[in-house]
Amino acid sequence: MTFLQLKKHFSDSISEMYSDSEIVFIFQVFAEELLGLNSIQQRQFSDQEISAEHEEKFNQIISELKTGKPYLQILGETEFYGMRIFVDENVLIPRPETEELLEMAIKEIKRYISRIEYIHLRSKQTDYKWAEEAKYPPSQEQELKRVKILDIGTGSGIIPLVLKKHFIEAEVSSIDFSEKALVTAKKNADFHQLEINFIHTDYLSLDLHQKFDVIISNPPYIGIDEANDIADSVKEFEPKMALFSPTSDALIFYRKIAEDSKKYLNKNGLLFLEINQKLGEETLELYQDFSYSELIKDLSGNDRFIFGIK
Repeated sequence: MTFLQLKKHFSDSISEMYSDSEIVFIFQVFAEELLGLNSIQQRQFSDQEISAEHEEKFNQIISELKTGKPYLQILGETEFYGMRIFVDENVLIPRPETEELLEMAIKEIKRYISRIEYIHLRSKQTDYKWAEEAKYPPSQEQELKRVKILDIGTGSGIIPLVLKKHFIEAEVSSIDFSEKALVTAKKNADFHQLEINFIHTDYLSLDLHQKFDVIISNPPYIGIDEANDIADSVKEFEPKMALFSPTSDALIFYRKIAEDSKKYLNKNGLLFLEINQKLGEETLELYQDFSYSELIKDLSGNDRFIFGIK
């Protein structure tokens, strides 16, 4: 079988499940992974013979795709925020909206660090009263650049990894209920040589016992009554505990985060949340005690994020 014949066989086999453009893209991904050919080389390789071994591997991929299994799970990795991320059936496949969440978080954390540096500098030049009046008093808990970040519901580890990469001196902790998800998250952290404090625990019953400068989370937020709105491939192949609220209350994690923020988020600390687009106002209402809180839309125009300053 030639490369061109393989491509046609691949396309014909999954034509009822994917659009033409999706098939072209998926085939290119696996041709690069298995054959080491980029898109330009693939066009030049049309008449070349494919080995029986590679033909068998493509047939295995076709069989898995026909079950509805996401191609990224079959591939075992994806790219997220410029980083290679390993994924499997124990973690959610990263979504573009979470890149938007991190874009916002990185920008605001940089501002937060700049404020701390500025206040420390001014407090040395004048007296402490000025800093106190500015509402950003220097604190031993807020060492320069060494911000303390808590990620709740880490999954594959994309959120803490991206933040640690951008704020290498930060102390980053990350919680997840799934031991299997944490195995994948640690694999990603090891691959990128980034130090994250991964914690296996049930957040809903956890007492944090320490304060943080930043709390960020993309927790399970789909209500049980919304299950029919979710694609079958997502429900069948991605972990349900990472998708659906564990109770009939779709806001259960956000209520706990709101309570914890009162006790464990430093003054002027930052909060970043990815939320259920259908519950934007209800979620925002939980954070009205913050000095600043905002409901933010994603690039598709859906209510998707909460940003808060305590």
